[in-house]
Amino acid sequence: MMTRLSLISALMLGTATIALAQDAKPQDGGKLVFTAPYGNSITSLDITATPHTQDEIVAKAINRSLYKWNPESGKPELDLAESVEKSADGKTYTYKLKDATFHNGDKFDADDVIWSYNRLADPKKALPGAEQMLQIAGVAEFQAGTATEISGLKKIDDKTIEITTTNLADPGWNLMSNYAPIYSKDYPEDQLASKPNGLGPFKLANYVAGSKVELEKFEDYFEGGKPHLDKLDIMLMGEASARDVAFRNGEIDVNILGPVQYEAYGEDPALKDRILEVAEVYTRNIGFNQNVEAFKDKRVRQAINHAINKDLIVEKLLKNKAYPAVSWLPISSPAFDKDAEPYAYDPEKAKELLKEAGFETGLKFAVTATPNESWGIPIVEAIIPMLAKVGVEVTADPVESAVLSDKILSDNFQAYIWSNSSGPDALKYLTCFHSQTPQTACNYVKFSNPEFDKLLDQAGSETDAAKQIDLLKQANNLLQEEAPLWFFNYNKAVMAYQPWVHGLKPNAMELAVQDYEDLWIDADAPASRK
Repeated sequence: MMTRLSLISALMLGTATIALAQDAKPQDGGKLVFTAPYGNSITSLDITATPHTQDEIVAKAINRSLYKWNPESGKPELDLAESVEKSADGKTYTYKLKDATFHNGDKFDADDVIWSYNRLADPKKALPGAEQMLQIAGVAEFQAGTATEISGLKKIDDKTIEITTTNLADPGWNLMSNYAPIYSKDYPEDQLASKPNGLGPFKLANYVAGSKVELEKFEDYFEGGKPHLDKLDIMLMGEASARDVAFRNGEIDVNILGPVQYEAYGEDPALKDRILEVAEVYTRNIGFNQNVEAFKDKRVRQAINHAINKDLIVEKLLKNKAYPAVSWLPISSPAFDKDAEPYAYDPEKAKELLKEAGFETGLKFAVTATPNESWGIPIVEAIIPMLAKVGVEVTADPVESAVLSDKILSDNFQAYIWSNSSGPDALKYLTCFHSQTPQTACNYVKFSNPEFDKLLDQAGSETDAAKQIDLLKQANNLLQEEAPLWFFNYNKAVMAYQPWVHGLKPNAMELAVQDYEDLWIDADAPASRK
């Protein structure tokens, strides 16, 4: 069992193991066969319409956002802007935009940014990417219908845009999102789902539903000399065993490993030295719907946290390809309280809390879950007998990966099990539990607590970094106490790669989402890749 000190060290350092020749000179040409491992389908090629990482894997190759995430520095940085200037009060940012071209030949300008952000924030469209817009001044009024435009967006000229925020947090944390890309204002919106038109390094060549997405190099990509690859195929492979066979046969170039493969590859001399690991900023959890009467009482929610032996599940089911969660924010977050203790496995305490809440017997609920082996039906099956021991009857509500978010966003669930982003920016991801954050954004359990709101509001206006961290730490501790979720684990992501692959990065945001423009293959690649 990993100790608290070693867990903290692992998460702080990212536990990245890289045997790639990162210092070698990139070679141009060839094809890379990547994998999208979270299902056998794509919900939409319009990433603004879907919250699925499966779709994000494809979208990252096609689109670009105002900022991008730098997995090596662990910070957002400008992508579609040459420079930015911040006002004296720290709330207004003026961007000088880059010269860039969309895949259909349209030229990128300030109007595209304003159109894209207005579209994302439009409440009538109910786009998941709307959560990335909430920091922009005027969005709340626009969504409430009291304003016809977003006051915090202002065009200065074709290549200059001004964005005013509601707080002092760096807007890069939101505007780097792959779910908030910049689209062409002149491109038909109804074509985005099937014929995407982005600013990214690759453009769509062919989409074979249920099989693969074929992409080809965009010659007019704004970053000179990139991408290195001529073609990029993304195979849709949701079954870990199928990916394992395909990888061992050299049919795919990277393989996101599940718990079983993680254990097997680590013991295989031919594979163990080509593994990339990173502690991702994702928290796996079960969310409790406040529409269920019992879940309105925090003692019931706390009881469930005490009744489940998550350490045993992580060790036996997940083969230690995860870190047991303490609360919402990962331990790598500066706003995590290092003195915080996780909910102890204590069935007797759980029974006591349920009795106090009036649910000594008779509590039943279903957990909506996908087949995912790390945070799906297998986990629900593991907790059923544990909760039965304290008098709680749980059943599984199985759904396909693409259906899970639909049920959650339409409030059609009693409880769900999911894997959600919880970092790296503490303020942004704690804001998912602010009472003013809608369920369609990321407050999936409709959590509402005045004390929590007050702490977040103070943190958003605090200019002293240390004081802001302290406020966020208090908010995270309060969230743990209120337990709107069962806190399960923080993900350890693992990718295996073929010896001819170069340029992969330990992306703690999501290992399966890579900077495809930096990937390349060497002369040892098989003929099928050339």
